[in-house]
Amino acid sequence: MPIEKNQVVLFHYSVRDEQGNVVENSHGGEPNAYLHGHGGIIRGLEEALEGREAGESFSVTVAPEKAYGPRKADAIQRVPIKHLMGAKRWKPGMIAQVQTEHGPRHVVVAKVGHKFADVDTNHPMAGRTLTFDIEILEVRAADPEEIAHGHVHGPGGHHH
Repeated sequence: MPIEKNQVVLFHYSVRDEQGNVVENSHGGEPNAYLHGHGGIIRGLEEALEGREAGESFSVTVAPEKAYGPRKADAIQRVPIKHLMGAKRWKPGMIAQVQTEHGPRHVVVAKVGHKFADVDTNHPMAGRTLTFDIEILEVRAADPEEIAHGHVHGPGGHHH
């Protein structure tokens, strides 16, 4: 069954940066599950998966424009340290989570003061060309509830 809109895809992946360093890897954990055609993964990866089938393995290099976007120079914000979640003591380069009006968001700590921290709100992989090594495990038709909700339910997906 080739991957097309409204199908559930389960896959393992690893992501390498421009220097070939692995920056993320799903092996050893649950596979990633997404509903194809609903924007649940980066655009360049979704485009590369279109038409492929379970059992296929491939690599694809994705430019920033189809990954996490270009870096924005004006993305530094000052926030109270008490709003940073994920550690007790903060140092530049650490990734923190903050609550926004759009839900939780990851930020990179740029500078730490006594009560405030400057954080970079760019996605940690923004501006980077990334190479994905993909292993497609399963492709199945989504059920009507998954399509209505725009995401996968169950293992590897969303749990209500």
